[in-house]
Amino acid sequence: MAERYDVVVIGAGPAGLAATAAAAAARQGAQVALIDAQAHPGGQVWRRDVSHAAPSPARRLLADVQAQPGVTWMAQSQVVAAERDAVLVEDPRRADWVAYGALILATGARELLLPFPGWTLPGVTGAGGLQALAKQGWPLQGRRVVVAGSGPLLLAAAATARRHGAHVLGIHEQAVRSTMIRFAGGLWRWPAKVLQAAALRTRLAGVRYQCASVVVAAHGDDRLREIELDGPGVRRRVACDYLAIGYGLVPDVRLAQMLGCRIEPEGAHARVLVDPEQRTSIANIYAAGEACGIGGLDCALAEGAIAGRVATGATAGLDGLMRRRKHARAFAARLRECFALDARIRALADPDTLVCRCEDVPLRALEGLHDGRSVKLATRCGMGACQGRICGSALAEMGLPAPVGQRPPLFPVRLTTLGDTGLPTC
Repeated sequence: MAERYDVVVIGAGPAGLAATAAAAAARQGAQVALIDAQAHPGGQVWRRDVSHAAPSPARRLLADVQAQPGVTWMAQSQVVAAERDAVLVEDPRRADWVAYGALILATGARELLLPFPGWTLPGVTGAGGLQALAKQGWPLQGRRVVVAGSGPLLLAAAATARRHGAHVLGIHEQAVRSTMIRFAGGLWRWPAKVLQAAALRTRLAGVRYQCASVVVAAHGDDRLREIELDGPGVRRRVACDYLAIGYGLVPDVRLAQMLGCRIEPEGAHARVLVDPEQRTSIANIYAAGEACGIGGLDCALAEGAIAGRVATGATAGLDGLMRRRKHARAFAARLRECFALDARIRALADPDTLVCRCEDVPLRALEGLHDGRSVKLATRCGMGACQGRICGSALAEMGLPAPVGQRPPLFPVRLTTLGDTGLPTC
């Protein structure tokens, strides 16, 4: 083993940053490694924006992490394999095993993208994907953008697009208006969320928010030209340059699966099971944030702090953090209830719609296949560059057999990594 740390944290989003700060502060002299694939910490929520400063909570937490002398920041590094006492980390220069006394999984989430005719056209992105592109400098000035799908991420994506100069034509939420009114009526329990929503709507003044409205198709030639909307009560086409569409988030549990942590339930929304102190079913492995179920920023910060402290033996005085976690998880449960997907969303794909973009597999190719292994063997679905991260979640959400199983490497790696590190591949 080239390196060994008391605590290794995987993921530098809010949960990972909170865990790192807590672990380093809880035990003087503890050596903590923070590993992330991005060049800058912050994860997807606090992704570095080339044009605008990070929000103040992010700046405060980043400063706290940077002030801890025992923290090693491993940027542009991906965990491609794992064993019970070490992870294999590949960066742009090399790959090596990193050993740990305790491991904290803060692997976050990814967008749930569901196939529909035209969804692979250039110009169609995830809602969070458009946010990431905008923050990285993708030119949106004057471009016509439609944001659609479900959940509060739509407001955030639209606000980011507008902040970067896009002309946001509308926000189309699949949930019905009565559900949205009921959801808003219960927000008094979370006053900070009311203020956050009000701030977003202020930034989106003049942008129409349409309920019970679903994108059923995208049309174009070499790129997106227009979208087809259904509802409420009418079907129409809208010309646009970009469509940002997403149906919420799903936990990223692939590394936890590889390590043998208990995962429940099956399907797209599988999450890592943890006890009240964020311990997984495997000794000395902890999980925090979205990997434990989609809970949002407040939940990620509380769970990360709990995991960081417990991983270093500082189990006293966690009551306040646990109360914060309970409050945040209650809000997440309400989100899941109110933004539950309508059945028609799962049935938009026609037989010719690609369900695996990497391997160009249409829906019709899955006919007669009854399990994930057969899907892989017969169609190569899930065997492309994304290794089933997109199509696997989509097919599971659609109630279809999805590619299953997780073996190393988690991401494409260099041949030297395969040859020099003893990486098992079967």
